Amino acid sequence: MITTSNEFENFIDTEDEWFSDIELKVLDLEQELTEWRESRTREFTEVSGPPPRRDRDMLRARGNAGRSRPSRPSPAGKPRKPSDRAQVLIEQGRRPAGRGRRPARRARPGRGLKIGIGTAAGLVVLIAGAMIVFRNGPSWPPSVATVTSQITTACRNPNVVSEPGQVNFACDTDTSQILWVFALLTSNNDPGYADARTGRKGLEPITPAQGGQIAWSLNLHHPYNPLNPVDSLAVAARAINNIIGGATLTGANGKPTVQPGLEGKPENCARYTGSPAIVSRAGFPGRCASPVVTQEGRGALVADVYRQWMPGASPVAAQNASVLFQNSGNPGDPQVQAILKTLPDHGG
Repeated sequence: MITTSNEFENFIDTEDEWFSDIELKVLDLEQELTEWRESRTREFTEVSGPPPRRDRDMLRARGNAGRSRPSRPSPAGKPRKPSDRAQVLIEQGRRPAGRGRRPARRARPGRGLKIGIGTAAGLVVLIAGAMIVFRNGPSWPPSVATVTSQITTACRNPNVVSEPGQVNFACDTDTSQILWVFALLTSNNDPGYADARTGRKGLEPITPAQGGQIAWSLNLHHPYNPLNPVDSLAVAARAINNIIGGATLTGANGKPTVQPGLEGKPENCARYTGSPAIVSRAGFPGRCASPVVTQEGRGALVADVYRQWMPGASPVAAQNASVLFQNSGNPGDPQVQAILKTLPDHGG
């Protein structure tokens, strides 16, 4: 049996209590800091088990760094007998340093995890948006884009407007689709189109003689060619504007002859604008007093123009032109799709 002196026993007891008190204070501070963080974030995950021994050692080292251990008086009261202290050490061992320790702290998710989750969510949203924007859907035949580009060139000719009324429905930004709609329905957007029965040729089929007469008023800087898509579109634009706004021509006797257009009739203006009122002046064809601005009014006007542009056209064909015109920005419309399926090669 090993005998331990009172001084040695008191030293062991003092050291034990010192370390235990320091560890308890550190753990209390940790717990308070953790609770404050949890109250701020409210996001945490359960982590079981006490803090790793390495963390406890680091906390203990930080608490002791730069601090001299104060001398502590021996505990008051009657000193223990060496034999009793030794017996306790042998039977029970040293008291655990973590007595009275609170439950293990809870760790919140790391910032890196949050950033990763946010990035993944952002990518999902971007991919979904791209699928919606770039998904394949109903569209106009590819030839429409080609003809649209050619319309831009043809409409640069300032003489496509009607004379003297200056109507320019065929080349106006909001209504120029009438040109590619007519080309799609009459020639299937084929600049080399030729109808042996009627003699009509070109992207906007017309007889060469009629095309030549209209081309004369366009002041072209080259001989008119009905198979040139730009020439064909320019002639069609001038013809359509004349059909709508009328024209004033010089007769064989040298006197002006006024040819009224579709807007020269009150009943037409009532359908196009909602008002039968007409504005007229000497030497000019009559015009609707109100502009044609509604989709329904423009659709009715386009149907009437088509019947005059294509003599003998059926009411169904004229209505098809009106439907395509009004839905130029909506190729997925069921009526549009039904019309396109009736065209050769589905409209090219």
